[in-house]
Amino acid sequence: MATISEERYVSASPDEVYAVVADPALMATLSPECYRVQWLDDATGPQVGARFRGFNRNGVFRWWTTATVTTADPGRRFAYRVSVLGAAVSEWSYDLEPQGEGTLVRESTTDQRSPLFATTSVLGTGVRDREARNRAGMRTTLERLAALAGTPS
Repeated sequence: MATISEERYVSASPDEVYAVVADPALMATLSPECYRVQWLDDATGPQVGARFRGFNRNGVFRWWTTATVTTADPGRRFAYRVSVLGAAVSEWSYDLEPQGEGTLVRESTTDQRSPLFATTSVLGTGVRDREARNRAGMRTTLERLAALAGTPS
């Protein structure tokens, strides 16, 4: 699968948006698939090399992944690589561009699974069309992000 992206305008500054997207535990509350996150190895925040575990669900299916932060550039970009038991799954990123009084947020993911892993992953996740599932999930997550970060305080 190629890289897919979705964009959404958020009426908050890039730094305010970054504070949300670089907090995986908070982002889990916005995601339709990931429902909980915990930092690993004594990590407490978004820095390159920090790892976190994501707990995911799809109906009766439950699984976890491990993510490693690859970019933590406040106000600009947050990215991480996802694996399962050491096997590459995907790379996710949030690119933030100032736009007027707010921020254009671009959420992207690149599927990095091997062909065999891509074929068999449906057994553990119940997801047959990962690209369609990710695209729909990204739209939902960005809509919820805009509602959360764009809310005046």
